[in-house]
Amino acid sequence: MSANSVQRIGHYRLGKNLGIGSFGKVRLAEHQLTGHKVAVKILNRNRIRQLEMDEKVRREIKILKLFYHPHIIRLYEVIYTPTDIYMVMEFVPGGELFDFIVSNGRLSEPRARTMFQQLISGVEYCHQHQVVHRDLKPENLLLDAEQQLRIADFGLSNVMKDGDFFKTSCGSPNYAAPEVISGRLYAGPEVDVWSCGVILYALLCGSLCAAALALASGSRVFPSRVPLTFSRGTAALFRTHVTPRLVAPPTLHPAAS
Repeated sequence: MSANSVQRIGHYRLGKNLGIGSFGKVRLAEHQLTGHKVAVKILNRNRIRQLEMDEKVRREIKILKLFYHPHIIRLYEVIYTPTDIYMVMEFVPGGELFDFIVSNGRLSEPRARTMFQQLISGVEYCHQHQVVHRDLKPENLLLDAEQQLRIADFGLSNVMKDGDFFKTSCGSPNYAAPEVISGRLYAGPEVDVWSCGVILYALLCGSLCAAALALASGSRVFPSRVPLTFSRGTAALFRTHVTPRLVAPPTLHPAAS
């Protein structure tokens, strides 16, 4: 039986499609006893094997099972069948931050600051648990009904180990750090911090960061001017996060608070 024809899985009644990904789709579902709405991510086992993504899927499930944070998407349970893997996850009805930015344009600094603080809170939690996300971008950030942010899609995440470095080039080029673009070794946290800075720019400007776009395109000329609409504190924070030449991994700037 295909995932399309399945109407129930475990205690959940499956409903409409919420989205389609590389391995399968996401469907809205409802607990048959409580009526609690969830999002069920359906991963096709054959597709996972064809793309040689078995280990990445196992890693994402393992990480999300351990995490419990108000700004990270919740994984409630995983149901395995011979053909598919069903990840029963928190349903976040507000959609992607990307669509929110497209619809609303640039945000005021107070509003952007609130979302940015939520993002940083979730990212800091990941790093404290030795996990680097590596694919932070507005498309992977979801908003609930109260516009509270959730970090989602840990498919490219990995576990950090003392003394080890990564060299994998992954994530969206427009949000990828210089180490990732250039193929240099990186410890992990610095690439997430860079992505957070580019996301902050998108929140405040309603568009992609020119320096990040130049980096992604392979240019060696990087626009350094900070928009005049930025306050002094925000300008300092932006320069800390998004710089054409990272000499050392950036740290979270006091202005984030």
